[in-house]
Amino acid sequence: MDPVPALEEPLKKVLGPPTAKVMAEHLGLHTVGDLLHHYPRRYEERGQLTHLADLPMDEHVTVVAQVADARLHTFASARAPRGKGQRLEVTITDGSGRLQLVFFGNGVHKPHKDLLPGTRAMFSGKVSLFNRRLQLAHPAYELLRGDTEETVETWAGALIPIYPATAKLESWKIGKAIQTVLPSAREAVDPLPDSLREGRGLLPLPEALLKIHRPQTKADIDDARARLKWDEAFVLQVALARRRHADAQLPAVPRRPAPDGLLSAFDDRLPFTLTEGQQKVSKEIFDDLATEHPMHRLLQGEVGSGKTMVALRAMLAVVDSGGQAAMLAPTEVLAQQHHRSVVEMMGELAEGGMLGGVEHATKVVLLTGSMGAAGRRQALLDLVTGEAGIVIGTHALIEDKVQFHDLGLVVVDEQHRFGVEQRDALRGKGKQPPHLLVMTATPIPRTVAMTVFGDLETSVLDQLPAGRSPIASHVVPAADKPHFLDRAWQRVREEAEGGHQAYVVCPRIGDEEDGPGKAKKKSSEDEAEKRPPLAVLDVADQLAGGPLQGLEVEVLHGRMPPDDKDAVMRRFAAGDTDVLVATTVIEVGVNVPNATAMVIMDADRFGVSQLHQLRGRVGRGSAPGLCLLVTEMPEASPARQRLDAVAATLDGFELSRIDLEQRREGDVLGQAQSGARSSLRVLAVIEDEEVIAEAREEAAQVVASDPELAAYPGLRTALDALLDEEREQYLEKG
Repeated sequence: MDPVPALEEPLKKVLGPPTAKVMAEHLGLHTVGDLLHHYPRRYEERGQLTHLADLPMDEHVTVVAQVADARLHTFASARAPRGKGQRLEVTITDGSGRLQLVFFGNGVHKPHKDLLPGTRAMFSGKVSLFNRRLQLAHPAYELLRGDTEETVETWAGALIPIYPATAKLESWKIGKAIQTVLPSAREAVDPLPDSLREGRGLLPLPEALLKIHRPQTKADIDDARARLKWDEAFVLQVALARRRHADAQLPAVPRRPAPDGLLSAFDDRLPFTLTEGQQKVSKEIFDDLATEHPMHRLLQGEVGSGKTMVALRAMLAVVDSGGQAAMLAPTEVLAQQHHRSVVEMMGELAEGGMLGGVEHATKVVLLTGSMGAAGRRQALLDLVTGEAGIVIGTHALIEDKVQFHDLGLVVVDEQHRFGVEQRDALRGKGKQPPHLLVMTATPIPRTVAMTVFGDLETSVLDQLPAGRSPIASHVVPAADKPHFLDRAWQRVREEAEGGHQAYVVCPRIGDEEDGPGKAKKKSSEDEAEKRPPLAVLDVADQLAGGPLQGLEVEVLHGRMPPDDKDAVMRRFAAGDTDVLVATTVIEVGVNVPNATAMVIMDADRFGVSQLHQLRGRVGRGSAPGLCLLVTEMPEASPARQRLDAVAATLDGFELSRIDLEQRREGDVLGQAQSGARSSLRVLAVIEDEEVIAEAREEAAQVVASDPELAAYPGLRTALDALLDEEREQYLEKG
């Protein structure tokens, strides 16, 4: 017998090129180890069959059932005009329901011979509806004859594993391939330190792999999954712990505010007191800034919780200590807005070097890609001489020619919009690594923060400042109840007549050259999905000439020249415009307290977190906010349920859980960072909170005692597999 192939062995050597090709192309599996880590999605029990009654439409399913009857029909068709066309109809049952299988043409002969009444088999195919009955057309099948040696061996044990499969490769074929490579599982190198594994009563890795693929009992499955979850959580947390450990070794200049400097002058001017949350988070940040290693902190806060105020005080503390602070915003509109609000909040303290400036004042400059040459030259000069203590800009800040006098703090607004390389490039502009504060208004559940931003310490602002108003949210079912939409426009008119303003948000601009085709989704929930998404330019025209006639309606979208965008925003902020019809360019940071209503068109085309972000633009003043989610989706559709969830709660953390559950997590490290395959196979970020938290503690201990992992060769191997080069860089720069 050949020696057992090691886990690195390419599948084409073991299974043959045709099968290996399908596995590589459709499932991303290349080696024996990859295949062993392709775990069953669920298990069928011999005596207890799948409920045929619960089959999902349009999905690829595998069922185990018994043939109830089989009939061969002949019929006339264009291809067989003399009535010689053949159709085999087989009815299968599992006690809970019945399902029709249908085979045509030359494909009827083999199933007609195989699928006799009473035969048990596994069937696999796509569920469709024909004459109001569920059916599988031309399903693949595998007979379960308990008597022949080979089948008994293949389906040993009471549990039949059902693997994530594709139309090109049925579950049982994957099962057979795994059967071939399963002996190699004994060579799997265990990444968990023995003390950890034994202390927690976890199975050794080879045993866990055998049990997940060939369980004898349900307890086997539970034990195997518990062990494999730990692998994923622990290896990932070790990668992040090493990152944090390496960061902690870097030198940084401690930045402490001067006793009677810029920060205290600013605090004295504040017309309100900071919330308890703002004070607590500020203390965490100031403690970090005072150390000799760079701060890496994630500041999460609900829309309107006062993150900008906390970030500004941190920047002032750094300026106080002789350094400079840079704030990076994702769009020009947002950079301009931040610049305006920072200058307003600071007043004469932002006029350093100018006539009206006071003692301790500094200069606050704006740097964006579309600035005129003279303004840009002056801004660059102010940065290199240190005249400007604070700079706010877009990724134009990252360009090579931007030089700082002494960069001490980088604040990144809306983390998910910035590439890691960009953050890294800006970090490289300090003489020593600057401190880093990342702000996000997208609430991130604790476990995701520990997993995705695991190299950042987290601060959460969960109190809204006094004076913020509640926001009422309602779903407007435009297709079922068109009069609801009329009422929505009436409400917008009422808000405008009461001296307030409104936003109308659309998914698309409307001047795209390549037409709306790109924006379509693939699901066919309804006719609403088939039409292109509503566009800003069309909707603005319809409203101005129809339901909102007589009101001042303007448009704002990302492809307008920056000066035009800024002018539109200024008019809206000044109250000259009643209704702003915009794309999601207003999603982050736009602050107009007088805007009280928002209508989101085709709301089902936006994600849960995005809807929550958008909604946060209203109710920022003393008047209550109103958000109307317009959709044409039918009541029972998942899209509609998602909107109902958004309308039902203002708790961003609750919504981010729903969002994550609905998106089935995907790969929390992001597709781009890990190729197409998800790095998490059994770990569920939301449900396995405890495992992740414990794995983080264990990982921190292991790395603290042995940063190079010299004593853990198995763990090093697993890390190398997780951190292929691309992902290594991602974590490096994270």
